[in-house]
Amino acid sequence: MIIELTEGGAPLAEQVREQIRGLVTTGQLAAGERLPSVRQLAHDLGIAPRTVAKAYKALQEEGVLETRTGGGTRVGRTATPVRRPVIEAARAYAAACRQVE
Repeated sequence: MIIELTEGGAPLAEQVREQIRGLVTTGQLAAGERLPSVRQLAHDLGIAPRTVAKAYKALQEEGVLETRTGGGTRVGRTATPVRRPVIEAARAYAAACRQVE
C-alpha cells in the first residue's frame, strides 16, 4: 500500500484517511483485503500510531473498513471501486470548474 504524506498540508490522519479511501475507490484495495496493523502502518509512514488509529476509525465509521479482534483491519465487504468512466467524468468536471474560477 502506497501512502505519501506531505508536510504543511491537511492533518496527517486526514491524509491517511483520504489516501486509503482513494485506494479503495480506484480498486487498488479490494473488498476483504487486509490492511497493515496500526503499528505497522505508523512505523512505515514514520508517524504516531494514534494518527493511523484515528484514520482507521474514521474509515470504519464510514463503512470503508472493518476491524475484528484477532482478524485485523480489512476493506469493508460492501466497499466497491468506482468505475473508471465515473472517475474520469469527475476529473473532467473538476478541471472545468477550475477553468471557470
